[in-house]
Amino acid sequence: MWYAIIGTDVPNSLEARKSARPAHLDRLNQLQAEGRMLLAGPFPAIDAEDPGPVGFTGSLIVAEFASLADAETWAKADPYMAAGVYSSVAVKPFRKVLP
Repeated sequence: MWYAIIGTDVPNSLEARKSARPAHLDRLNQLQAEGRMLLAGPFPAIDAEDPGPVGFTGSLIVAEFASLADAETWAKADPYMAAGVYSSVAVKPFRKVLP
């Protein structure tokens, strides 16, 4: 089943994000290689493709896992959690309808 993983950043997370990003992307690329990634990306803090120094407010990942527990375990092990980028992470079942 698909699961939406919504990470919410702590204030002023940009520097921690930058340092943890390579490890974070490695995990996302692994999901992609396994054919389990629907989409992933950050929420810019302002209405701009590149928010510059204001950074991001969080991230959305929609990926396939065997269970909610597996998705939660995967989310808790994200390098952004270890680096203190996220203040919280919510994991919710997701049903793709369109396209």
